[in-house]
Amino acid sequence: MNYKIIVNPISGRGEGEQSIPHIEQLLQGHGLTYDLVRTERPWHAADLAQQAATSGYGVVVAAGGDGTANEVLNGLMRAKAAGVEHLPAMGILAVGRGNDFAFSMGAPENLEEGCRLLAEGRTHKVDVGRVAGGLYPQGRYFGNGAGIGFDAVVGFEALKLTWLHGFPSYIVAALKTIFLYFRAPVVRIEYDGQTLTRACLMVSVMNGRRLGGGFMMAPEGRTDDGLFDVCIAAQVSRARVFALLPRFMKGTQAGHPAIQFVRARNLTVTAVEGVLPAHTDGETLCTDGKQLVLELLPQQIEFVSRSAQ
Repeated sequence: MNYKIIVNPISGRGEGEQSIPHIEQLLQGHGLTYDLVRTERPWHAADLAQQAATSGYGVVVAAGGDGTANEVLNGLMRAKAAGVEHLPAMGILAVGRGNDFAFSMGAPENLEEGCRLLAEGRTHKVDVGRVAGGLYPQGRYFGNGAGIGFDAVVGFEALKLTWLHGFPSYIVAALKTIFLYFRAPVVRIEYDGQTLTRACLMVSVMNGRRLGGGFMMAPEGRTDDGLFDVCIAAQVSRARVFALLPRFMKGTQAGHPAIQFVRARNLTVTAVEGVLPAHTDGETLCTDGKQLVLELLPQQIEFVSRSAQ
């Protein structure tokens, strides 16, 4: 089986490039046949993944962070839409900042175990999300989740913290966001025939479980159950946001009066008052959107992982 390894050299603030000799040593140690290529521009990973699918590779691997994995996923889904009959499996070698996509898909977060898993070749079929709106009116696929509101602003702020890496950067960004983003928009959430209208500090639409390197947005989320787990946080005071952060880190926010969970296959989120900052798999969807339409596509691709998550 041929493996296409797509490396984002600037992932993890340069960790992607630094990891290449180690990745090659590990892949060769497992006797794998592979081609390794570096990305050179935004969306290059998507183009490379689509080409790899068309060329008949057995596995396409994103070596990078959440953004690289998201692009590879989009490339594979584009190939599927174009009629590629035998879609490659997808794998991840996690060398990014948050690595939430890898975590939620059951991919290891260290290179040794990740390469060993590629050699073992265990896969399971996973669902894929699709969101349309903001910068992507034509739609963009995602594997882990889409965040609207507070968690999106946290991601935007974390990118500015060049002096911090990994989960600590998201903690600092979250504390900063408490003072930046405290007036929740009024949103209308339409999901599977139901409608909810309220001031929402955050709407996290999860296929996976974790965002921000350590916030368990959907502790019960599964990537193969055909439904989004949607975590809705109502407007609360700054003090209550402080109190909620540790609960999100532990995944114990369910039951808090400001938190509501719903499960849905389709939903539309519309700003009735205010605007929607939003991201998907850590990539910006919009900073001032008005409406996002999301759908869950069941059992779309094979994913190399330890087990179904």
